Formats: sequence, C-alpha cells, structure tokens
Amino acid sequence: MLLRLQKGLLAEQVEAVLALARELGYRTRFLDERSEILLLDGAGRPEHRSKFEDLASVKSVLDAGDARERHERDGRADTVVRVGDARFGGGFVSLIAGPCAVEDGDRLVDIAREVQRLGATLLRGGAWKPRTSPYSFQGLRAEGLARLAEAKAATGIGIVTEVLDPRDIAAIGEVADMFQIGARSMTNSTLLVEVGRTKKPVLLKRGLQASVREFLLAAEFILAQGNTQVVLCERGIRGFDTTTRNLLDVGAVAHLKRATHLPVIVDPSHAAGRSELVRPLARAGLAAGADGLIVEVHPDPSEVHSDGSQAVSPETFAQIVADSLVIAALDEKRVVLPEPVRATR
Repeated sequence: MLLRLQKGLLAEQVEAVLALARELGYRTRFLDERSEILLLDGAGRPEHRSKFEDLASVKSVLDAGDARERHERDGRADTVVRVGDARFGGGFVSLIAGPCAVEDGDRLVDIAREVQRLGATLLRGGAWKPRTSPYSFQGLRAEGLARLAEAKAATGIGIVTEVLDPRDIAAIGEVADMFQIGARSMTNSTLLVEVGRTKKPVLLKRGLQASVREFLLAAEFILAQGNTQVVLCERGIRGFDTTTRNLLDVGAVAHLKRATHLPVIVDPSHAAGRSELVRPLARAGLAAGADGLIVEVHPDPSEVHSDGSQAVSPETFAQIVADSLVIAALDEKRVVLPEPVRATR
C-alpha cells in the first residue's frame, strides 16, 4: 500500500501512522526525503484502506496494493448474479418490469403475466414506498406483500421489492427473490449490513447525490457480510435541469463495468420521469454496457398512486425488449428470456 501523509506532521503524528501499520502487519519505508510518501509492505485486507483513510495524518491512499476492497475488479471475472430465471453479469442481460407500487391485486397478476410474456424474468413492485411527502401514498405494506406472493404463485415469476426497515427483512424475504435497496436508503448502513447477512441477492440503487465512490462503498457494506450477490443500479442523480426527473449517468455505467466485477443495471424510468423518454434512456444504458434494466410498466398509468407519469405501456416495453436483444448482441451478450418466451424464439 502507498500512502501520502499530510505535510509538516509532528514526529508523534508520524509515529501514530507507523504504529497502526505495524499493528496491521506491515513493514514501512518512506520513499522521499520529506517523509510524506510511505510504502507499506505486507499482506493487506479490504478493511485496512479505510483504517488509514480515517487518520487525519493521512492525506490519501495512492495505491491500495493488496488491501483491495471487495467490489474492486482487480483482475476478477464478472460476478454473475442469479435470481430465479434471471442472470445479471458475465455476458448475461436480464429485464425487470412491473408497476412502481403494488396496488390492485388482480391488476398486478395481469401485469406479471404480461411482462413475463414479453420478456421480463423478474417482477418489480413496491409494497413499502418511500415518498418525499409523509402524506403521499406509502404503499400497501403487508397487504402489498401478500399480493406480490399471489402474483408469484400465479405466474412463477421472481419478485424484486424494496425493503426500508431491517425489522421487515424476514417477512419480505419470505416472498422476495431479491431485496431492493432504494436510492433514499443507499446510505443506511444498518439496513445494508442486515440484507448482507441474509445472503439473498440485493439490487442496490445509487443515491440521488451519491458519488460513484460512495455508491461502491455502500455495496461494500453488503459484500463485507459475505453476500456476493449484489447488483448495482444506476437510476440517475439529481441535476440542475428539470427536463428529466434525474440525470442518467451513462458515464458511470461504463466506468463501473471496468472498475467492479459486480453486475450493473439501469433504471431508465426514474431517470426519465417521463414515459416517452424511457425507451431511449434504456437504449443508452445498454449501449454503455449495462447488464440489465428495471422498467416501470403499467397498462393504465392514470389509475396509479405513485409515479404514473414514468410508467410505459406493455407495447413500449415490448419495444424495449426488442432493443435489448439487438444492443446486447453488439457486445456479444445474451438477453435471458423466460422459458415460455425462449420456446417461441
């Protein structure tokens, strides 16, 4: 590991850094006359980097050496996350679709059947909904979870739904095949640790104003619990322009595919905020290297209580599926389709 120390440190401040290095099993050597560039030689661990970054005397970690964090690619092959029929990463692309929130039970089953018929391998739908206003629709909660279970029983499709509170993990885990951690919860370290302990696949969304580094460290909380089944989701960050709801960071998608072995998918619905922009943003995300999409789909957005303006019709979702097949092929990737759909192609 290579550290840059602050300028003008007192002898006792330098000694504190050296003492920590020795405690962690490193041999130390300064590479410059001013004793600012410190080489640490030894077998590193992922948590060592943060221990040095926490020291006020350390300006920066120039090279983590063997103390690589768990999300870093570091020569590792892509992690493939399997959720039911879905596959993310390692050359596989999968599609998640469904309503923003679980509302009408019969309608949910119909949507599940339709998106599955069109090419989705997982159904999305929030039973618990985090909202900006406490007076907005907060989801049906336990009743919504029961309706997701009904849709799963009727169609066999896997379920992705959001968890907001560690106390709900066990109940949601009985129905969900994949936990979703939403943008507002990305920094909730307690929640990240608890879903990590379950070893169930986790879809982690980037926070509204999170840097890529902060996003990856949120994933690190899950990975540190031994749960390697993490899918990163770029859903747009807050910008200054209100043309779109959020700013889809396609550059971050391209970067993440090189920086981490974890799969990366895109949520064009929350980035767009407008249904007519969802399809082109989905194309952009896939072209940047995304391993999948999560799309809000509803046959009649006017009847929903949450984010109806960004939901696309089943017909538009069918076009997104067709786009995915073409764009994935350009990168020699394969779109994973449900068994009934595969049989017709």
